[in-house]
Amino acid sequence: MSLTDTHAHVYVKEFDADRAEVLTRAADTGVTKIYMPNIDHTSIDAMMEAELRYNGQCIPMMGLHPCSVGKDFERELYVMESWLARREFCAIGEMGTDLYWDKSWWEQQKEAFRIQAGWAVKYDLPLVIHCRESMNETLDLIESMDGRKPGGIFHCFTGSSEQAKRIVGLGFYLGIGGVATFKNGGLDKVLPDVPLDRIVLETDSPYLAPVPFRGKRNEPSYIPLVAERVAGIKQIAVQDLMSATDENVRKIFTKDTGRRPAASAPESNQSRQT
Repeated sequence: MSLTDTHAHVYVKEFDADRAEVLTRAADTGVTKIYMPNIDHTSIDAMMEAELRYNGQCIPMMGLHPCSVGKDFERELYVMESWLARREFCAIGEMGTDLYWDKSWWEQQKEAFRIQAGWAVKYDLPLVIHCRESMNETLDLIESMDGRKPGGIFHCFTGSSEQAKRIVGLGFYLGIGGVATFKNGGLDKVLPDVPLDRIVLETDSPYLAPVPFRGKRNEPSYIPLVAERVAGIKQIAVQDLMSATDENVRKIFTKDTGRRPAASAPESNQSRQT
């Protein structure tokens, strides 16, 4: 049975010294696919290089992280949209909202969220949503949208049972990672009531490593530790959890076509980086 890491930044500098070994370990533990969320225009080249080098294992998304939303967010979004128009991606992400680090760009974050949600509808792609200290506000944003609403994943879910119900009610999935293994993570009280067909697994590498590696660099090969803990919380066999989450991944990432043809950066990206 294969496993999937639905959220890992394996292209970042923390893996520059041993990326090949990290991805080999992932494959050896059964993690055959790793979905890579983008951050902003500065992360695109490294992410595309990982896709090219690790054909079929590393699959890119395209989006603007809320912590990269600032005064020039419209220029950043223009770069993202240029890439979406040029070639196929599996999802719009990592996008969302964040009220933990800086609240001064909240209105811009909401506008960036609405624009990217529109792309998800336009390109028929899932959203991969970051929402730190802003879960209810993000849910309110989605619920307020007119017309067709996108689906996708609430990445790194650590919310309440009520929030989980709202997420499921909107047709989204919960991305569950290392926090599930934390003694006081709280997910042991929430996950028993979350339908199995609405859970996917992730690491958020290099962040939030599960026990017993908490505080160290995270990596995709730790997905089985998350799977074991979630299966224990749900009181089901690990194999059943793996089978269900694998099926959920197929339902979410319907435009995962494996290797995509290499593409040079759109002119907007080239000019943005000079």
